[in-house]
Amino acid sequence: MIGANTMRTVGGVLALGLAVAAATGVAAQGIELDLEPDHMENGRWYNAEGLPTFKVENGVVDYATFSGYRRYHSECHVCHGPDGEGSTYAPALKDSVTKRMDYWEFMEIAASGKQDVNTAANLVMPAFGTNRNAWCYIDDIYVYLLARGTGAIPRGRPAEKEAKSDEFAAQEASCMEG
Repeated sequence: MIGANTMRTVGGVLALGLAVAAATGVAAQGIELDLEPDHMENGRWYNAEGLPTFKVENGVVDYATFSGYRRYHSECHVCHGPDGEGSTYAPALKDSVTKRMDYWEFMEIAASGKQDVNTAANLVMPAFGTNRNAWCYIDDIYVYLLARGTGAIPRGRPAEKEAKSDEFAAQEASCMEG
């Protein structure tokens, strides 16, 4: 059971995202990505706007990107294919986050799910907003997909990663214990 604080956080993220998208006129098409790491919070990198991003130096990925690889492959790859490459019934998320949707739309769909039913198909993306194994790591999954979609990391398990920081571990424990 997810606590009220976690659900308020999910709702707040979605409301903020929709408000930012409406205020800035950000559309799914023609998104511009600022991937430059600016600062770190809770063991995760963020750009100057405060959106999650990745950091890869000399082939070594930041721990959150590695965490995203692990969580993507435990929660997402069954439908979306290994390494964000897509499948016959779900899109390539590495392309979605770099070409078709901004961070806020990604968060909205991940939290609430999506259904596209027509005469040719019945496509259903489940909601992960109450699944701690996904939601506590949703920014990690996002940055992993960004790194894959931009070619910053190749397919497969990242060969080298930074160590998990105490800040990352503390935030992770707080979310998982809820």
